Amino acid sequence: MENRLVWQDRFNIGVDIIDKEHKKLFRIINKLFAFGEDEEKSQWVCQEGIKYFKDHAMKHFADEEAYMESINYSGLQVHKRIHDDFREKILPALQEELEESDYSEDAVSHFLGVCTGWLLGHTLTEDRAITGKTISMWDELLPEEAHIAMRQAILQQMYDMFQLDAKVLSESYGGEKFGKGIYYRIIYSNEKGEKWENILVFEENLLINTVGKLIGIKTDKVTVMLVNAVRYTARQCVERIMEHFPSSTKYKIKSENLLTYEQFRKVFEREKPQFSMLFDTGAGYFAYCVIAPHLNESSVGTTSIKAGNAMSEIGNYLKKNEKKQKEMSQKKKILVVDDSNVMLQAMKELLDKEYEMSFANSGLSAISSLTLDRPDLILLDYEMPVCNGRQVLEMIRSEKDFAGIAVIFLTGRVDKESVKQVLSLKPAGYLSKSLEPVEIKKNIDLYFEKVSGIK
Repeated sequence: MENRLVWQDRFNIGVDIIDKEHKKLFRIINKLFAFGEDEEKSQWVCQEGIKYFKDHAMKHFADEEAYMESINYSGLQVHKRIHDDFREKILPALQEELEESDYSEDAVSHFLGVCTGWLLGHTLTEDRAITGKTISMWDELLPEEAHIAMRQAILQQMYDMFQLDAKVLSESYGGEKFGKGIYYRIIYSNEKGEKWENILVFEENLLINTVGKLIGIKTDKVTVMLVNAVRYTARQCVERIMEHFPSSTKYKIKSENLLTYEQFRKVFEREKPQFSMLFDTGAGYFAYCVIAPHLNESSVGTTSIKAGNAMSEIGNYLKKNEKKQKEMSQKKKILVVDDSNVMLQAMKELLDKEYEMSFANSGLSAISSLTLDRPDLILLDYEMPVCNGRQVLEMIRSEKDFAGIAVIFLTGRVDKESVKQVLSLKPAGYLSKSLEPVEIKKNIDLYFEKVSGIK
């Protein structure tokens, strides 16, 4: 595997002493990558390389803090706190793992992934702020204004870190599934026990095309090394955005997790996020969701990622994720559109074992889901507010990319006039909600058998 941290001109912040030190840290990381890949290099060489990196990083932090103090940089204390977190918490935990495992391949890989991700994130966020290349803080804003500011902050971060001109697809992302995703959650809490929950959803291609390219990973698959780098890049992105809220300095990291899609959906079932936005970066989809502290009542149960278990937890997560994706790729996709949560849950319980299910509670949400993840069949309610079933089907048939998707009405409205109104739009069927669940499922199974040519 050719891991190489690629220096780019945009990493320069315009302060010679800092830029030179950053380049040197990048070179040290690259040498460590090379040591790890060369079987002839002794363990002692690797140990000395890691020690050299740590010593150099500590000296760089001290020099950088002295420079910030010399120019009366207003963000010195926040910046120093981030340095302290790395040198007093992250590095000691990594060092302990290295020593306990006798510098095993996994421990060295974890060390490199974390340091690479942290260095990338810190260079592209905090260090750029020293020279004013950042967004001004907002204070005492109305919710609408804060929402706009949050969106602008994320768009700016995507550009600063990866040179991506992202576009907002939705400012009220509802947790719809898109492609192969990695669901990363990081929770902060304060002394009162209040929580600030951040969930970042990455399409796998986005990780490969951004952080993967920066560290020179030559593969089209998400690896443990890549996820470790992404964790620490994403963490600093989150912290940089949180700094725009004056109260965020009172919050400390409580836990971080990798969620399955099902666990991610439970977050949305439990509580609607305060901020929930979906972006098209041009390199893959990205969603950013925040649940405000006072809204966060409970937590989805997962194992928290820590220094001692990061490699195994991420490895297990990727294996399970890959297995799940293979299973899903063999299942037909059904999108259920209904404004009744009771009905959506009933369909989930009825069909979830044999089909890959997604859900929308309105016509507009249905169109969004179609765009992100094309289903093989849509089960569509007729009577919905704002945009009824007939109007939704008209929109589907009017779009070239969606026109061929099969739609079966599943509704309580089965009078002849209603049926007649939609016949011209060529639905694949019309089922009554009053049917027994077993009959509904039987009809759906028969539809797929028919289109598959199974007898």
